[in-house]
Amino acid sequence: MKGVVLAGGKGSRLYPLTKITNKHLLPVYDKPMIYYPIQTLVDAGVRDILVVTGGGNAGDFLRLLANGKEFGLTHLNFTYQEGEGGIADALGLAQHFAEGDRLCVVLGDNILEKPIKVAVDAFRQQERGARILLKEVTDAERFGVAEMDGDKIVGIEEKPEKPKSNYAVTGIYMYDETVWDKIKTLVPSGRGELEITDVNNAYIAEGAMEFSYIDGWWTDAGTFDSLLRASRLVAETGAGE
Repeated sequence: MKGVVLAGGKGSRLYPLTKITNKHLLPVYDKPMIYYPIQTLVDAGVRDILVVTGGGNAGDFLRLLANGKEFGLTHLNFTYQEGEGGIADALGLAQHFAEGDRLCVVLGDNILEKPIKVAVDAFRQQERGARILLKEVTDAERFGVAEMDGDKIVGIEEKPEKPKSNYAVTGIYMYDETVWDKIKTLVPSGRGELEITDVNNAYIAEGAMEFSYIDGWWTDAGTFDSLLRASRLVAETGAGE
């Protein structure tokens, strides 16, 4: 299995912090934000990793991360997303890197308290399809929300005004090789982006979506409030050490 960290975008919700740097290079307590998703993949046993970045500061990722030696890696891959095509568009850039292997994809601003190795190992045992990670939250309207029917996900709604559950779809996605065909069928949303929720709903329509619950805390770090929360949580628990 290969790993992909999606670290593009303008980070407009964190302006002016992002006026001269990429959001994923900002500090979360004592480390750059990008360190946490890479460590999440490494701790799950994923050693072949691609970082997708964009904007005017892509070279800073190479200067910071180099060949990944700090994470125990011998090599780290990079690619560049032009423009603001959305998460699914960024993921599409990883097709050549994947070479037919399965993927574990982590959004670059997602930070977790505990490893996801159990979920990743469960996906390794799946015959086909996808697996996402869910977390119960109090502000589900900020996220993609899973509609549940017993132990199955029957749909995902992006940032609903009236969420059908309190289970947020976190920014950790695992896909088989059919993900590329699904991405190619997407049309831009009202935001002008290719939405990862549409990819996930395509797997759900096939009956090929599984899920795991996240153990411990989880947060994104894409707003001022969540960036502050992430730093406090890391400081208090030592996550990412």
